[in-house]
Amino acid sequence: MPENIVIRSDEERRLREILETKSDPESERLRRFLNMPDLSRTPGSPINEIVKRFINIPDFKGFDIIEVPEIVPADISFDLFDFPADHPARSKSDTYYVDDKHILRTHTTVMWYYYLQNPGVQKRMTSGKPVGCFSFGKVYRKDEIDRSHMNVFHQIDGWYLVPKDKKIIGTEDLEVALRAIAKEVFGSGAKLKIFPDTFPYTDPSLQMEVERNGTWLEVLGSGVVKSSVLEKFGVDSSKWNGWAFGPGIERLAMVSMELPDIRLLWSEDERVKRQLKLGNKYKEVSKFPSIVRDISFVVDKNFVPNDYFDVIRDIGEDLIEQVELLDKYENSDKFGGGKLSYTFRITYRSLERTLTNEEINKIHSKIEEKTKADFKGKIRLE
Repeated sequence: MPENIVIRSDEERRLREILETKSDPESERLRRFLNMPDLSRTPGSPINEIVKRFINIPDFKGFDIIEVPEIVPADISFDLFDFPADHPARSKSDTYYVDDKHILRTHTTVMWYYYLQNPGVQKRMTSGKPVGCFSFGKVYRKDEIDRSHMNVFHQIDGWYLVPKDKKIIGTEDLEVALRAIAKEVFGSGAKLKIFPDTFPYTDPSLQMEVERNGTWLEVLGSGVVKSSVLEKFGVDSSKWNGWAFGPGIERLAMVSMELPDIRLLWSEDERVKRQLKLGNKYKEVSKFPSIVRDISFVVDKNFVPNDYFDVIRDIGEDLIEQVELLDKYENSDKFGGGKLSYTFRITYRSLERTLTNEEINKIHSKIEEKTKADFKGKIRLE
């Protein structure tokens, strides 16, 4: 019988308690992210509906479900999954660090570590039985700001391990899993492309695209778990093999409903919520006008745009639709050595009301002040 496994972490509890005592902007930001609702466990959300469809696919019958911590050790997240030492995901410009050794999880794939520590799973594997598991929930990555990306989103990971004397896993097995998922999420009539891809901890790997209105969109990757990764988890790769996948759920939901803005998935507007049904093409409730403001400044070369985007999110909250880089250049004669000039275009738009120039001017002024205070930026007015 499949198990529901919940991992409790004393270390996560301790780090959360420490976060509660801090008042610096980064700690406040992390607390806010951690306290956001988990839409994968929110009834009525299309994110939750996708999860239910995944775990009820007949091909995955008998898979366990495991819930793992949201604050995890960085070495477990990266070292065990064959991320190179110089991989961008390890940097503080891409990942939220709680302290030097712990991060907000960047992928639910971290569940592999916790799953293989479970005594029941170990017992089944010792007796030579295949094991399979799902894990889902919020993940956190510093990212650009546009209508398709948020730095807090949801992922669902699935994997399956089987003794090699029972089955050798190959790309055919990956295709079967991908097609089963596509049928449940997009319907049996969906047009698909499946082709080779590259991921850090699987090889070979496959990517799936689905066609929408004449455009092919990436929706889901999968792969055969690398032998080197299995060995790092204490699994004998001469005896075991398996496949895995781990898509962002928002991507699947947005493609299914042709949703124009990721923020709609968090909306409390009943006119929006009524439409958030998988397979239902979203119709704009009311396209409230945008207000655009540009900001130009000179900063040191070590300026990190992803850190800047976090500050913009902090101040503008859900009114920020997009931040676009318009210009970036160096002119040592004009700005001095080691300096760069940036110009960003910030698009403000509410999904629920018409914004006023007055309120956006106040928000934009706060962003300018934080640019000067936090990044030592010199605002350019020309």
